[in-house]
Amino acid sequence: MVADWSMRFLISLAAASVVAGATGTISSRGVVTTVPMRSATFPATSEWHSGTVVTLAAAASVDECAAPRRGWIWCDDFEQDRLSQYFEYDNPDGAFVRVKGAGRDGSYGMRAQFARGQVSAGALHLAMGRVPGRYFRTVDAGTAIYREVYWRMYVRNPARWVGGAGYKLTRASSIVTSEWVEAMVAHLWGGDSPDTNALQLDPVSGTDALGNLQTTRYNDFAHFHWLGRKPGVTPLFDASHVGQWYCVEAHARLNDTGLSNGVFEFWINDNLEAQETGLNWLGGFGEYGINTVFFENYWNTGSPVAQERYFDNLVVSVQRIGC
Repeated sequence: MVADWSMRFLISLAAASVVAGATGTISSRGVVTTVPMRSATFPATSEWHSGTVVTLAAAASVDECAAPRRGWIWCDDFEQDRLSQYFEYDNPDGAFVRVKGAGRDGSYGMRAQFARGQVSAGALHLAMGRVPGRYFRTVDAGTAIYREVYWRMYVRNPARWVGGAGYKLTRASSIVTSEWVEAMVAHLWGGDSPDTNALQLDPVSGTDALGNLQTTRYNDFAHFHWLGRKPGVTPLFDASHVGQWYCVEAHARLNDTGLSNGVFEFWINDNLEAQETGLNWLGGFGEYGINTVFFENYWNTGSPVAQERYFDNLVVSVQRIGC
């Protein structure tokens, strides 16, 4: 908290600069957040005095799952082995594994290793809420219909990473049959040219405007209705940005029946990167909500070189998570 000597909140507070590449925000009550733990410098005014103030604030702890917060559906900081709780854990030839030292601050994390030309380097597939079959083992009671979901991950690409975003990163979906038919998909993945160094929102509907299911299989591109891509503003995967951890959080809210009021947005280090509103995700379809979240390492054209990247601190929630 930032206050003056008499504990009055400093006024005229606005983030001016943040040291070492961190981001900083300050609330109207004087509470400071920086991501990750870094010093943040803010201009401040108290009565007739003005100047700057330097603060420190902590990022999410590496073992945050030991104290889950209200609204959390799932948490995996990899300090315990929870891999069996995903309904699918794809680990092709040992390419995607839980490793000590792969996580933040030397903690446990997931390491994904791409060989040159490798397309898939593994994935974690999580199910929650009402699902269309027992195969989709849920991490909760399996009864909720989630109309709004937030999900967050930390991701790090080493300093010598090349090739841009590498296509697939994460998505939330509504899978509505045992054959994996999707009523909607909230893709957050590598941007299309010229935005290949950024992440982009790429929402898709699998129904018509009224909510009649149009898709007949998983990734049914022939029947998908694309709602419009929107890239983020940070070139996360260019040479000047790789080499450090980033907190990536997405939020999808389904539309109400008869309305186009759905939302899809994402943040990097708590800064809003892109937002789409007025979406008609699935018309009046309501039998299932958002019931799967995937964390992926899938490179459509194959990695140009042998390289690896890292995931840590995954959270899925019904309310904003933060970094």
